[in-house]
Amino acid sequence: MSNLSLWQRTYNYLVLLYKWYLRTPERSLETAYQAALSIKKIEEEYFNGGIITTYSSQYSSLDNYFTTELNKQLKIVRMRLTEFNSSRTFLRESDYNRAPKYGVTLLSSTVILEKLQFIDSVIGKYINYDDNLASVSIPTNSPQPSSNIVSSNPQTDESPIPNQSKSLQYLARRNKGGENRSKANTTGILPRSILSTVSRIQVELDPDAEKDVLQNFRKAQRRTIISVRFILLLIIIPVLTHQLSKAFVIGPIVNYFHPVTTSNAFINNEMEEKAFAELAQYEEHLRFQAMIGNAPVLSESEREEKLQAKAKEIAYAFSRESSNAIKNVFADICSMIALVIFLLSSQPQIAVLKDFFDHVVYGLSDSAKAFIIILFTDIFVGFHSPHGWEVILEGISRHWGLPANHEFIFLFIATFPVILDTIFKYWIFRYLNRVSPSAVATYRNMNE
Repeated sequence: MSNLSLWQRTYNYLVLLYKWYLRTPERSLETAYQAALSIKKIEEEYFNGGIITTYSSQYSSLDNYFTTELNKQLKIVRMRLTEFNSSRTFLRESDYNRAPKYGVTLLSSTVILEKLQFIDSVIGKYINYDDNLASVSIPTNSPQPSSNIVSSNPQTDESPIPNQSKSLQYLARRNKGGENRSKANTTGILPRSILSTVSRIQVELDPDAEKDVLQNFRKAQRRTIISVRFILLLIIIPVLTHQLSKAFVIGPIVNYFHPVTTSNAFINNEMEEKAFAELAQYEEHLRFQAMIGNAPVLSESEREEKLQAKAKEIAYAFSRESSNAIKNVFADICSMIALVIFLLSSQPQIAVLKDFFDHVVYGLSDSAKAFIIILFTDIFVGFHSPHGWEVILEGISRHWGLPANHEFIFLFIATFPVILDTIFKYWIFRYLNRVSPSAVATYRNMNE
C-alpha cells in the first residue's frame, strides 16, 4: 500500500511538472507582454506616448530612474522572449494534443501573434538601445516630455555637446573609420609612449576635459558594475541551478528509481574494489588490536558479526555515493542548460565584459603582465601541471561516478597542455608583442 501511494505521489508530481512544462511558452510570453505594457505606460504618462529619452549629458536622478526602469523591462522582454522561443522549439505536436487531457488550455495562434506584435511595436523603438551606457538614441521628431516631469539641465545653444544621447555619440565614435579599435589591432611609426603623452597633453588643454573625464569615469563605473555583476551571475546561476534541481527535482526521481540500499551499492568496479580494500583493512585492524591487547580476542562468530555489520555500513555508504553521482550527472546537465540560456540572453553584458577585461589586462604594468603570464603557464602547461590535471580529471570522474580511465587521463595530459601552450605563445606573439613589446621582453627575462 505504501509503495502504491508513493507511486501515486510520484505520478502526480510528474503530471504537475509536465503541466508546468506545457505552460512555459505561455508564461514566458505573458511576462514579456507585461514588461512591454510597463514600458508603454511610462511612455504614455511621462513622454506623451513617445520614446523614453534623456536629454541631459549630466547625471540626474530623474534620468537615472527612467533609464534603470527601461533597462529592467527591456532585459525582461529579451530573456522571456528567448525562453518563449526555446520552449516552443521543444514542444511537439503530441504535446499540443495531450494538453486538454491534463486540463491545460494553450493560447491560440491569434492571441500569440497579437501579443508578439504589441511587444514588437513597443521595443522596436529601442532596437539600438545600449543599456550599458544608460541612455537611448533620440529621434529628431521625438516629442518632448510632458509637464508631469521636469527635464534636468537641458541643452542650450552655447553647449558644446550635441543634443543627442551617449549611445548615439558612442556609436558614432565606433563607426568613424576604426578610431576606437582595440589596442591589439593598432600599430604606429612612433612609440606608443610618445603618442600617449601627446594625447594626454591635448586632453589637458581641452576646455571640456573635465566634463569628458567625468563622463568617462561614469562610463567606466557602469562598465565595472555590469562586469562584476555578470561574473557573479556566471558563478551563482549554475551552482544554484545544480543545488535546486538536485534537491527538488532530480533527487526524488533518482531516489525512487535507485533507492539507497545495500543491494545496489556499486555502479562501477572501482567502487567495489575500494569497498573490498576498506573491509580488508577493517579486518586487519581488528586482528591487530587483539594482538597488542587493546581489544579482547574475538571468536570466529564474533569476528564474522563485526565484519558483516561493517560490510553493510560500507555498502550503504557506497550506495549513497552511487546515487549522489547519478544525481550529479543530471544536475550538471540542468546547470549547463541554464548557463547556455543565460549566455544567449546576455550578449550586451558579454560585450561589456570583454571591454572590461581589455582595459584591465592591457592596463597592467609590464612586470605584472609578465608575472600573470608566467603564473598561468606554469600552473596549466608547466612542468608540474600533469599532476594537477590528473587530480582534476579523477575528481570529475568521482563526481559523475565513472571509473578513472588512466589511459584517457594520460592521453589528455599529453595533448591538452600542449594545445594551451601553443595558444599562449600565439597570443604573446600576435597580440601582446604589438601592444606591449616591453612586457614580452620582461616575460622572456623572467623566464630565463
